[in-house]
Formats: sequence, C-alpha cells, structure tokens
Amino acid sequence: MKMQISNEFYTLEKKYIMKKIWILMGASLVIASLISSCRKDPIDNLSEEETRIYVTNYDKDVDFGTYSTFSIVDSVAVVTNNGDYSKELTNYDQQLINTVKQSFIDRGYKLVDKTASPDLAVNLTRIDNTYSSVVIGGPGYWSGWPGYWDPGYWGYPGWGYYFPPYYGVFNYKERSVAIDLVDLKNAAKEGDNQLTTIWNAMLRGQGVWNSNNIESMVKAVFDQSTYLETTL
Repeated sequence: MKMQISNEFYTLEKKYIMKKIWILMGASLVIASLISSCRKDPIDNLSEEETRIYVTNYDKDVDFGTYSTFSIVDSVAVVTNNGDYSKELTNYDQQLINTVKQSFIDRGYKLVDKTASPDLAVNLTRIDNTYSSVVIGGPGYWSGWPGYWDPGYWGYPGWGYYFPPYYGVFNYKERSVAIDLVDLKNAAKEGDNQLTTIWNAMLRGQGVWNSNNIESMVKAVFDQSTYLETTL
C-alpha cells in the first residue's frame, strides 16, 4: 500500500527546508564578515623592512672587471624636490660612506684618493621627495642625483654627466638614498665633456635614513649586482 503525501504537507515541508537554508546562508555571511574584519590588511601591516625596495641599474656594455681603483665622496649630498640642496656629514652619512666603501673593497676594488686618478668615482645622495614621476624612454630617475656632485670635484671642471637610456616608472613619496658609480677611467676618451654613470642603486622605503638599516640595505644592492667585481 502506497503512502499518500498531501500537497499541503509537501509545500509546508519545502518552505521549512528553504527557511533553514536561508538562515544558514545568513549565518555564513555574518561569520565570513567577522573573519574578514579581523584579517590584517596586507599593505597596512607590512613591516618596515618589507616596505623597502632596492633598485639597481647598470650599463650593460660595461665590463666592471676592467676597473681596479675607486674613490668615494667625503660627504653626502642632500636634496629635495623643492630645490633645497646641501652636503652633510652626519653620523648616518659617515656610516653610509664607510659601508659603501667597504662593499667596493670586498669586491676587489682598491680605495685611492681622488687625486690619484681613480678608475671609478662613487657619489652618494640622500633624497627627500614628495612627488611622483613617470619616465618612458629616457634616462630614468638616475638622471639628476650625481649632478649634485660637480664633475669638478673629480677633476673635470665644466663637464656634465651622461646617463645611458633607461625605461622606468618611479614614485617619490618618501626618503631615499642614491649610490652612483661614475666612470673616470674612460672620461678623457669620450671627448664630450661628460662623466658617464655606469651603475646606480636606489634605496627606498621606510627606515632608509635609519643608521641601523644601512648595512643590510647596502648589502642588498650589492647582492643584486653580482657583476660589480674587478678581475684585475
């Protein structure tokens, strides 16, 4: 004997089941919302170290192994995008100079005085900018900072700086540090009164001007530049 189920009972049962489904779905949405609200924002919760970015550029036509000596500036240029400019030698600056100097020595380059005709010159600049810029097909962000070091400092008065073409998009909204390596060995051969920058490193992010971070930051840019080593 078959059991007969009335349409009315079936309809009520169906409504009851659907009601439970909607209740469960609503509860799931509430739980998901609570979980989402407790989750950390991946950007807002970056550590200071995670915000730092190290960008290195170099002239791919240059054989860095053919240089043997270098000299480094005795202070650090400090510039802002509103036109302020100075040269300083704070404790931070001295530590930056010493760390960069030792990094080149560790790569086999010999430190000499700037009067001893070094093959390479190292310029250091601290930058405090609050604007954004986009450069396409030009020399990029590294087209200005070495210029704050007059080529006359390196024994080439009246000369300018040349930068190999570079494509880049750069945002300057915080403090940064630039390390520029200039070719002095071949300067007289160029005949255009320009000193060529053959390697550049830009250090950006939170804590870049913190002395406690200098060693790790400089190590990072040199680790990215394995080609930066003499063979002489």
